[in-house]
Amino acid sequence: MLSGYRLPPEWMPQDAVLLTWPHAATDWADDLDAVETVFFQLAGTILRYQALVVLCHDAALRDRLRTLFANQQQLSPVYFALIPNNDSWARDHGPITVLDNTGELAWLNFCFTGWGDKYAAALDNQINDRLFGSPFIAVRKIERLDLVLEGGAIETDGRGTLLVTKRCLLHPNRNPGLSQSELTARLSELFGLQQILWLDHGALAGDDTDGHIDMLARFTPGGAIVYQGCDDRNDSHFAELQAMAQQLAQCCDAQGQPYPLLTLPWPTAKFSPDGERLPASYANFLIINGAVLVPQYADEADAHALAVISQAFAGYEIIGIPCLPLIRQRGSLHCVSMQLPRGVLQTFAQGITH
Repeated sequence: MLSGYRLPPEWMPQDAVLLTWPHAATDWADDLDAVETVFFQLAGTILRYQALVVLCHDAALRDRLRTLFANQQQLSPVYFALIPNNDSWARDHGPITVLDNTGELAWLNFCFTGWGDKYAAALDNQINDRLFGSPFIAVRKIERLDLVLEGGAIETDGRGTLLVTKRCLLHPNRNPGLSQSELTARLSELFGLQQILWLDHGALAGDDTDGHIDMLARFTPGGAIVYQGCDDRNDSHFAELQAMAQQLAQCCDAQGQPYPLLTLPWPTAKFSPDGERLPASYANFLIINGAVLVPQYADEADAHALAVISQAFAGYEIIGIPCLPLIRQRGSLHCVSMQLPRGVLQTFAQGITH
């Protein structure tokens, strides 16, 4: 039986964006100033359009951020929650918001295991239960699931289709007891789907998520798919991303119509101080109310990426956010954020931060 839930697309009207603020007890410790600069720019941009929910590891961080945000002029409120956490990847440990058959919002709380037990995740796995009890949260139902799933691993067009990669969802470090058909049935029930499109190809060097879809291909409100291309035949990614593009060209929506495709440019290779290739992807953009925030990598392709996103999101303001510090920890803009759809928050208190 269907659960009665429906997974809305990211461009559904939002109340806020959730950020889990970086702190010195995470892998950001050696680069904390640089990554906080990115977070402040991201937060300031979001607050031009909607509210912000900030998770803070401890009281000292919460009090510091409360003071800093209070000293800034902003159009929208900031809500703070004191919740210890392992890391800042809100996309993967945050709640996935769905609508039931009456239109009421509910949270699906999947198991988060640090991308298959690669990293400590015990604190992150309890974030949603603790956030659910916050006084500013209006959601009245949370469903706790034994399924391992990260928000960055799924992408919906809002019309019954989910896009995923086999490399991630069928990896033995996630749900080894479930076959592809079993996982298809389970996710279709939970998200009210008509179909799941499983990509066989697509992987970025340095991406330790086992191939999250939000680094590769994304749906748009106009019904297209925008995806990360690679036009450099000498790059190790060329064959894999070309194969992904060919498979995307064969994909149809739930009504049987092919998706128009838009190709994002390929940035020049980015490396860590130790010489490891980093996963720089323009597909890791964040959709908010009236704007799309796009990763920028101090690269000649940055402007081209903004132009492609502008074509894909007509009527949205397109804003670049410098993200080189983020990819040093193997993620980017979408990875550190989670949208909270309209109705998640209690009525705003004018001019007050919490």
